[in-house]
Amino acid sequence: MLLKTFGWSFAVTALGLIAAVLYGGWAAFGIVAILSVLEISLSFDNAVVNAGIVKKMNAFWQKVFLTIGVLIAVFGMRLVFPVVIVAISARLGPIEAVDLALTDKDHYQELVTDAHPAIAAFGGIFLLMIFLDFIFEDRDIKWLRWIERPLAKLGRVDMLSACIALIVLLISALTFAPHAHQHGGTHVDKAETILLSGIAGLITYMIVNGLSGYFEDKLEAENEHERAADEEARRTGKPRSAVALAGKAAFFMFLYLEVLDASFSFDGVIGAFAVSNDIVLMALGLGIGAMYVRSLTVHLVRQGTLDDYVYLEHGAHYAIGALAVILLVTIQYEINEIITGLIGVVLIGWSLWSSVRRNKRLAEPAGPDGGL
Repeated sequence: MLLKTFGWSFAVTALGLIAAVLYGGWAAFGIVAILSVLEISLSFDNAVVNAGIVKKMNAFWQKVFLTIGVLIAVFGMRLVFPVVIVAISARLGPIEAVDLALTDKDHYQELVTDAHPAIAAFGGIFLLMIFLDFIFEDRDIKWLRWIERPLAKLGRVDMLSACIALIVLLISALTFAPHAHQHGGTHVDKAETILLSGIAGLITYMIVNGLSGYFEDKLEAENEHERAADEEARRTGKPRSAVALAGKAAFFMFLYLEVLDASFSFDGVIGAFAVSNDIVLMALGLGIGAMYVRSLTVHLVRQGTLDDYVYLEHGAHYAIGALAVILLVTIQYEINEIITGLIGVVLIGWSLWSSVRRNKRLAEPAGPDGGL
């Protein structure tokens, strides 16, 4: 089972490390290994959130997530994305940006650093919306009840998440934008850039999440009439519309997953420059890490981990909220990637520990249910 789920990850790891040695010797091997661990540590919460969505998909779409989704994650976000942001920010052509990444790594790193405020604003607001929509939803199972109960009541107010996200964006633009971090330790005012990027992140979230939610709701409604639809299909011999509907729902959930992964990968891509500015080594290291995140997502789904450890998803979303705040703060201040990774690990570890305690209580006679 373990080999079936992580087999491709193991294979990509071996090939990636061999390629690193051939490309730059044992020093490159060490860099790729470090980048792989960095990506996994920063993206564990991503895997948990992904699992909550992937478990709603059938086996076919899970395979799509592990094939096409991996290609998008590895080549799109870990290789193409750093080149694209340089091309856009520096107004270069794609070929020029690639040539710069391969031939003038120091200047390339400077351009990526200069583009960081826009990336942080987009990713920060997108992730903040994920956290806010989760925390404002009234759920049967609550982890930190003293926080989640009052927030669930506030969540009855329409568009509250978007309002708070816009307020946070405005505060970030007024607080951090005037002293946005640039290469060489200089600071410039990037208020307009941050506002536009943050709004773009908000719009992206609302469109993708809205579409995926719409089709998911329709799929759930259709499933309520599954037996009647089966009987009708057998009588008439016509194909069920639910098949097409399931495809639409899964497609938009898949699209949501890819945008979500893109937002999670921002900090990993930017943080990778603290280890190396070689685009080839970055792609190898972050690509290996992305493979493990994908495999871990499917492992969580197949093992039913989220059903057994009910607070794990809560911890992952709290980690998302922390990451969103960290991204916005990094517009002006540098924060070590180790701190970012540890915050996520601590929150998820805490939620896992709480889930274990809950399961023990439930195993006892007349054990109480609930969070902290």
